[in-house]
Amino acid sequence: MTTTPLVTLQRPKDISLDEIEAELKAIWRTPGGEAPAATRAATFSMVVYAPEEFQQLLALLGYYSGPIDGVHGPLTREAITKAQGSFGLPVTGRLDVKTLERLRQEVAGLPAETPSITNPDLRGTQVSEAIAAQNPCRIITLCPTLGPDQGVTVQVSAYCPIQKVSGGNLICCEYITLRGTKAALNRVGELVASLLIPDLPRFVWWKATPNPEHELFQQLIQACHCIVMDSSYFVAPETEFPKIQNLIDSGTYVADLNWHRLVVWQELTAAAFDPPDRRAALWEVDRVTLDFEKGNSAQAFMFLGWLASRLGWEPTGYQFQGGPYDLKHFYFRGRQGREIEVELAAIPTATSGEVLGDLVGLRLSSTNPQADCATILCSETSGCMRLEAGGSAQSARTEQVAATADERAEFLLSQQLQRWGQDVLYEESLGVVNQILLKMG
Repeated sequence: MTTTPLVTLQRPKDISLDEIEAELKAIWRTPGGEAPAATRAATFSMVVYAPEEFQQLLALLGYYSGPIDGVHGPLTREAITKAQGSFGLPVTGRLDVKTLERLRQEVAGLPAETPSITNPDLRGTQVSEAIAAQNPCRIITLCPTLGPDQGVTVQVSAYCPIQKVSGGNLICCEYITLRGTKAALNRVGELVASLLIPDLPRFVWWKATPNPEHELFQQLIQACHCIVMDSSYFVAPETEFPKIQNLIDSGTYVADLNWHRLVVWQELTAAAFDPPDRRAALWEVDRVTLDFEKGNSAQAFMFLGWLASRLGWEPTGYQFQGGPYDLKHFYFRGRQGREIEVELAAIPTATSGEVLGDLVGLRLSSTNPQADCATILCSETSGCMRLEAGGSAQSARTEQVAATADERAEFLLSQQLQRWGQDVLYEESLGVVNQILLKMG
């Protein structure tokens, strides 16, 4: 990903809550009444809710000393590995429900005089660089902190992307950062909503699991045009997808950045059946295997929801097999009552990137030996060994899936801001996902 260099119109300045609007206006004034050197852009405004709880918990317990930035990089994985080892949990280097619960328990048991987190807090900085080229008018970053409730602190700043073409004013971005405990931020929810500019598209990037019971969440939902999430953050996607469905049912536009990571898999799957001699064979598919990186099942479920929604499969049953791959079997009824069986396999990987749960491989086949539908897609970084086992690849169309140029949430967000609105394909696929989850009980 390439980023646009930024120049500082005003460095972060600490102010009080009631000084926000006055300070924002002062940024754009120039001494002596001269024409301003910078222009406030007028494209959209956005709230970013960035709790990054797991890094804060790890830092308070002494396992993590890196920046609180939400990036699941080497430092974070190393810290999780150390914590899991000391707690006697399975060492995976990935955050899961048991690890998160144990971290919360350990922090809750710390003495009251435990020092606060001193790690440099970079929340909001990466967002600024990623979407600078989109010229946002205003970004409000909410940073919930752990520890005693001491109210809300505010910083205001402005940055401008360096223009490649000389001449003209800089078009700049305003950034408001509020820090405080969840309870403190909850008290200023109405103020935060009022900072979203009324006549522009208004977004909320909720970098956490959806929380309809959270008053701040509800206030922001009512104030925005579109809420952006990333299901790769979800510790247990199976419990969060129904909440997203409820939001959609209530008329809220939802964008899942993780959904866009599936585009290349969807395109290659469709392309495998583009040749005229293979189109009819698509309806012969009744055996599907989906391998995904262990740690997050969101992509696997969304891809399955997309496939089933396109082919008109109706979910009919579920069976948990378990084993080293946590095998799950789902059953569907297809055309003319055809029974379809789908296997989801969570594959342990030696290393993982910032995105947890990436698809590893896909195999489509048929119980009809005459059907020409056998297809294998696999990640170029993981290979197809499991899917090709037993000679099944001999007559299959096999293709490697190259990783997209940049899967990071900040990059996908910059693209999402250009195409916000209702995504019918996503909504239909998510609807099938929730039908599948009902079969799991």
